[in-house]
Amino acid sequence: MNSFKESFKHLNKDPVMAYLINTFGDQISINDRYEDDLAKAISQLIIEQQVSFKAAITIKKRFNSLIKKLSHQDVLKISNKNLQTIGISFKKVEYIKNVYNHFSENKLNYNNYTDAEVTKELTKIKGVGKWTAEMFLIFILFRKNIFSNGDLALINSIKVNYNIIDLSNKKLDTLKKSWSPHKTTASLLLWKSIEEKKFYKN
Repeated sequence: MNSFKESFKHLNKDPVMAYLINTFGDQISINDRYEDDLAKAISQLIIEQQVSFKAAITIKKRFNSLIKKLSHQDVLKISNKNLQTIGISFKKVEYIKNVYNHFSENKLNYNNYTDAEVTKELTKIKGVGKWTAEMFLIFILFRKNIFSNGDLALINSIKVNYNIIDLSNKKLDTLKKSWSPHKTTASLLLWKSIEEKKFYKN
């Protein structure tokens, strides 16, 4: 999904999306967080949970440096204390170990699974919640129609861009329905908007 042409054509009917496409259409990418080692991909998403964007980048760099060229079994042998020294919390260290255990034991081809099946399978791993599974669907499997209700940045971006103070579930569902089947592109545009602090003004 490198070309957003089809998505833009659909989303352009929405004046907010039309503005975001015009402003950021050439700047968004779905490939920048891709990682073919699935255990590493999910571990990086776990690192991103509840920390600032800047802190996540730093910790992910340290993590990648620490596990460079190591097999899944070798990563499992790294002491929890050693992983904590690079800025990963005790809880997240446990979750990352759970992920590596899972992928050492399961050789599943997630490309053959539906979005719901991927989410169901991944959330069996302790420490992997719905948000992590949704980010995996977007950035690792490149699924076209994903929106994460639990992503605070997306919700805040909608509130500002659509000038909605109290965003009800009903209103959110209406918006998501209008973006479907291109919710992933809508998400990328909304993230970019809040990242750059540029919003639609009607």
